[in-house]
Amino acid sequence: MTSNIPNASDYVHIRDSQGWSASLYNKSAAFVYSPAFTAPVLELLSAQPGEKIIDLGCGSGEVTVVIDEIVKKAPGGLVVAVDYSESMIAKAKEAGLDHAFVSDIQKLDIPISVFNNNDADFKFDAAFSNATFHWCKSDPAGVLEGIRKILKPGGRLAVEMGGAMNCIGLRSALHRALKSRGYDPIALDPWFFPSVEEYTKLLIAASFEPLEISIVPRITPLADGIRGWLEVFARKSILKDCPDSEATEIIDEVEEVLKIDCQDGEGNWSMVYARLRFSAILK
Repeated sequence: MTSNIPNASDYVHIRDSQGWSASLYNKSAAFVYSPAFTAPVLELLSAQPGEKIIDLGCGSGEVTVVIDEIVKKAPGGLVVAVDYSESMIAKAKEAGLDHAFVSDIQKLDIPISVFNNNDADFKFDAAFSNATFHWCKSDPAGVLEGIRKILKPGGRLAVEMGGAMNCIGLRSALHRALKSRGYDPIALDPWFFPSVEEYTKLLIAASFEPLEISIVPRITPLADGIRGWLEVFARKSILKDCPDSEATEIIDEVEEVLKIDCQDGEGNWSMVYARLRFSAILK
């Protein structure tokens, strides 16, 4: 018999209409925006004072604030922050990001009101994204098409996202657990982890010239263990159709399966990430 009683964590970390909770994200997934992990993609962006930059999938805004501080060192500098989560955008605004709004970047729609001059022909110098494009499974080409429309000719794109072999082991464990319970894991899986070859084709088709593109393996420590990761990133995505009791069973099962590979002798958890990191310019 299944139960629809929410987990205790849901009372503390209230999720928005997209299933996200900024407070839960900050608690269990702060590694996403840690200085050590974001330094390489920020270096690819190379933001300059006075530039106008859009952050696609800003999350709770920690990395966006870093970019904002750089561009505002000269007149005209502007950062616009976009995320699909109301909870994340609310947190980003609390961090001082005034030009922040909710949108699905697969169907990017920027309110003219976010610009001080209400300029309908406004174009950005650069677009940036960290740990977001792999959530755009339904229309990855649409993401690039939206960016193409808002960048200046020669505008820059700097991105880090999950690539081929990202979260290897965990994803297959989730698929097995779901399939054994009668679910279709392919249909439920929200992630798009492309290879270098796959994404290069998408960039070229959208009139971008890749400058650098590679898969970078990374050991990612999980302070709240694999359970914390699953609560943030899987419970309301790939496990969204599962009642709470069944989702808990699956999380228990996946945790047990992954212990052999992802937990050390001291009880510390980590996971192998494979990051697709690239920069490109709009032709």
